[in-house]
Amino acid sequence: MVPGEPMELIKTEQLNRFAGFGIGLASLFTENVLAHPCIVLRRQCQVNYHARHYHLTPFTVINIMYSFNKTQGPRALWKGMGSTFIVQGVTLGAEGIISEFTPLPREISHKWNPKQIGEHLLLKSLTYIVAMPFYSASLIETVQSEIIRDNAGILECIKEGIGRVIGMGVPHSKRLLPLLSLVFPTVLHGVLHYIISSIIQKIILLVLKRKAYNSHLAESTSPVQSMLDAYFPELIANFAASLCSDVILYPLETVLHRLHIQGTRTIIDNTDLGYEVLPINTQYEGMRDCINTIRQEEGMLGFYKGFGAVVIQYTLHAAVLQITKIIYSTLLQNSV
Repeated sequence: MVPGEPMELIKTEQLNRFAGFGIGLASLFTENVLAHPCIVLRRQCQVNYHARHYHLTPFTVINIMYSFNKTQGPRALWKGMGSTFIVQGVTLGAEGIISEFTPLPREISHKWNPKQIGEHLLLKSLTYIVAMPFYSASLIETVQSEIIRDNAGILECIKEGIGRVIGMGVPHSKRLLPLLSLVFPTVLHGVLHYIISSIIQKIILLVLKRKAYNSHLAESTSPVQSMLDAYFPELIANFAASLCSDVILYPLETVLHRLHIQGTRTIIDNTDLGYEVLPINTQYEGMRDCINTIRQEEGMLGFYKGFGAVVIQYTLHAAVLQITKIIYSTLLQNSV
């Protein structure tokens, strides 16, 4: 045995661990930080029933982003980011606590049955209900104009969420929909998003792993490719699942956000001009009325306002995945 071989093996294993951590970190950074300006603009367009420009393409979205950045500074596109992390934390925490104190399964076993799936989806539904008031508070933080916005602390989302439940906090108008009427659209969107993304993720993962397995059998796989196959299929599957579910459910998300924001006295930026502000004065009676009103007053494309931001968001994500793959491949080739 060559004395240097064990050291090389240790070096490769360390590189693999570092690369796995780095790849996961890059993906998380893209999903939660780099994509945030796109999420802010997408939500502002969705709730802006005044808007004449629908921003269906990335070109108009980039232009309006530049205008907001120029008139209000960089904070205009990064507002509410802390609250989105809080909502994720509340969701994970609620799911863990509910599954701990109930027989509802947090994961579905390989030998699943309809009863187990039903119980698992019930757990997800209860989790979305618990997180709902905090999601509503976070939505307000991300769409509220920076021009009239107070410098709220990072825990403002929790304070507002609790206030929404007990009926205290910031005064709201009579048009504010009660939380009970928001349960169905919130749970419907959350559960459908989870089901669609889970199915697509499993299908793509299965296809990619089968492809990798066949190439291994043909002995045409390089050591570098074998190591890439250990990390990237799951990232690609997650990316595709998130993209497909966001695109399919975009109209429902538009309706959901309008219902959550109604009556909260929120002032948003004018997405037609890139400056000035607009009040939200909708008077939807519920989910069905919201759908009918959007269809009649804004047309079917009204459900897709701000869709160009989704295109930019996932283009950035795909680019980061590709760059990460190139860097990882280069590091592996130098070490192998």
